[in-house]
Amino acid sequence: MHTQIHKTLSALLIFLAIAIAAHPADAQEKATPKPTRLSPELLWKLGRLGETAVSPDGSQLVYTVRRYELAEDKGNSTLHLLNLADGTKKTLLEKWSSIGSPQWVGQGDAAKLFIEGTPASDESDDEEAESPSNQAWTVDPTSGKTTQVTDIEDGIANLKVSPTGNKIAFTLDIKMDQTVNELFEDLPKANARVIDGLMYRHWNAWHDFKYSHLHVATLENGKASAATDLMEGIKADCPVPPFGGSEQFTWSPDGTEIAYTLKIDPKWAQSTDSNIYVVDVESGVSQNLTAGMKGYDRDPAYSPNGKLLAFQSMERAGFEADRNRIMVINRESGTLNDLTKGLDQNANGIHWTPDSKKVIFASEFRGTNPLFEVGVDSPGTIRRLTKGDYNWHLVDVLPDGKTAVATRMNMLRPNELYTLNTEDGSSSVISHINDDLYTDLELPTIKSRMVEATDGQEIQCWVIYPPGFDEADKDKKWPLLTYCQGGPQGQIGQWFSYRWNFHLMAAQGYVVVAPNRRGLPGFGRAWNDQISGDWGGQAMKDILAATDSMLAEPYIDRDRAGAVGASFGGYTVYWLMGNHAERFKTMIAHCGVFNLESMYGSTEELFFVDWDLGGPYWKNEQAQTRYNNFSPHRFVKNWSTPLLVIHGQKDFRVPVTQGMEAFTAAQTNDVPSRFLYFPEEGHWVQKPQNGVVWHRVFFDWLDRSLKK
Repeated sequence: MHTQIHKTLSALLIFLAIAIAAHPADAQEKATPKPTRLSPELLWKLGRLGETAVSPDGSQLVYTVRRYELAEDKGNSTLHLLNLADGTKKTLLEKWSSIGSPQWVGQGDAAKLFIEGTPASDESDDEEAESPSNQAWTVDPTSGKTTQVTDIEDGIANLKVSPTGNKIAFTLDIKMDQTVNELFEDLPKANARVIDGLMYRHWNAWHDFKYSHLHVATLENGKASAATDLMEGIKADCPVPPFGGSEQFTWSPDGTEIAYTLKIDPKWAQSTDSNIYVVDVESGVSQNLTAGMKGYDRDPAYSPNGKLLAFQSMERAGFEADRNRIMVINRESGTLNDLTKGLDQNANGIHWTPDSKKVIFASEFRGTNPLFEVGVDSPGTIRRLTKGDYNWHLVDVLPDGKTAVATRMNMLRPNELYTLNTEDGSSSVISHINDDLYTDLELPTIKSRMVEATDGQEIQCWVIYPPGFDEADKDKKWPLLTYCQGGPQGQIGQWFSYRWNFHLMAAQGYVVVAPNRRGLPGFGRAWNDQISGDWGGQAMKDILAATDSMLAEPYIDRDRAGAVGASFGGYTVYWLMGNHAERFKTMIAHCGVFNLESMYGSTEELFFVDWDLGGPYWKNEQAQTRYNNFSPHRFVKNWSTPLLVIHGQKDFRVPVTQGMEAFTAAQTNDVPSRFLYFPEEGHWVQKPQNGVVWHRVFFDWLDRSLKK
């Protein structure tokens, strides 16, 4: 009996081995079938396009791609070289801990490639071995051989090589404030802070007693000399935190000066007043070019001929979401000109054409981010360059002045690199970072939908339909998610988010409506500005109008609708909890504002709430009325809808106590609720495994109420 069984099993194994040998690909595909829908895990397998640099002669470019290992809970970066003439590609560097700031200097075979980066950590068992720090490097574009340029303790950031190739600029953190242990040297074990002013913590970090300063060093035989601090003695940061990067300073074409962004204000937390300075690299003498301009002035960019300096500027002091203009200073005469005068939308990013006659910029426009062009000699005459419903970002204009390299994304797919014909708007993809993962994916469908608001105006909404959606199927009814945008001034464009991913939501079987409600840019300044002072007013009516429009559709199940959002979107969810009139069956709020009064006393950038709410809640009757009418905690008595609260401990913009207060309110009112708490995350969730936890809990909560 046993012998017969053994013979039968042996024959079966031989048959399987022959079948696999004959059709190895089929066997492998059956063993590990490709996913057909986007999932949280697949989201973290997508390669993420990083920084890109085109060679001076326009013949080749380099770009970085970051990939994540979910099991390792970390990522690594790769540097690729692409020949623009024939499309061939090769990998120069693989699996570095980080690679950034790629840039070229020189022409043809003499061109040098610089990066800043951190090689992979030493895999040895020596626990005391120092981890590599972020340094400047040169990379041989033929062999990929690297040479270290800087060797600075704790590393550098924001590398910029001078156009002449003989100097480099970068930023270093300089300690200028004393710790409590330095104040009281006899108390070395004391753990405390002495705080004399605001901005002692910012977004996700406490002030570390240091300031980011701009430095310059000379290159000698491929190595950097000792660095000179161009901001010595100044207690301010360049780039301006929290989000400023290397775009906030730039070399002049002749390499003699650097223009940079600086915010020096004793009431930093209550002001948006930053300025553009220029500093002579040799003498260290600096000059404020925008003194008296009270809003944000930042991101300077010299024209290729060096005669003009463009920068982004906001006019109204204290309003962080004011119209972003492109201003140009003539470096000889000092005259100032607004290139985008009359433009009723933002201008983001500055790229000069090679002839110094035009500037190309991106702008939010009707739920997309196209590229536009304006001539220096024809301010206010704007021409659109790109086509389609996408978010575009310009990388560089090639020497012919007619071809550009740009990135493009939409809600279905993350950024890829494209060549763009700036004359007719045609474009072609030149990178294929995620083609293999998208080959067999079933994709959702995106449609723009116009909805009438309660005041008669039209609200542009994006509606994302699940794969397999068929409006003609009268028997199928779908659950609805209403997405509430943050900001409160931040357009719902054609972006691909790794958290609030509409493709992923639709792939889980939800129809998603994302309304560009009052307060979101891209629809004129009046629409953008209406949210200020009216948080719980027309913006909330717009969201409910968009929801009602979708609930009226025969393919939507009215009994399976949910509302989700983060930041101001989280505030919206908390406000809707007490005011939605039973439209929604479940809610999710990530890092949302719950109590406006306690928020004011614990947030950091006070200029934001000062502008949008009219100042502190005790200031005047108008401010008091806004706090009373618009604070979600005032409506808790109406709460009954199941609520998932998500918050990070290191969120200092919307402190974690806001989420705790909301969860306590729900629990004590016997509202079904859950609190997803991240002790090491801030306003965003950035660790790979934490990100997957976020999505698993998110969809589990929705599925409980909205899936049958």
